[in-house]
Amino acid sequence: MALKVALTDILACPVCKGKLKYSKEPALLICLADKLAYPIRDNIPVLIEEEAQQLTTEEVEQWRS
Repeated sequence: MALKVALTDILACPVCKGKLKYSKEPALLICLADKLAYPIRDNIPVLIEEEAQQLTTEEVEQWRS
C-alpha cells in the first residue's frame, strides 16, 4: 500500500511547518524551504529532522520546476 498523496495536504515540515512535496521513487517527503528530504519507511513518513537528508540547491531547483 503506497502513501496517499492527499496525505501531504495535512502533513507539514516539522522544522518550518511548511508544505511538503511527495516523491514516489525514492519514497520521500520534501521541504523546499529547508532543503530537507524526509524518508518514508514501510509507508510511514519519518518526520524527524535528524532522519532527514540535506538537499543540494540543484535538487531543490529540480523540485521547483
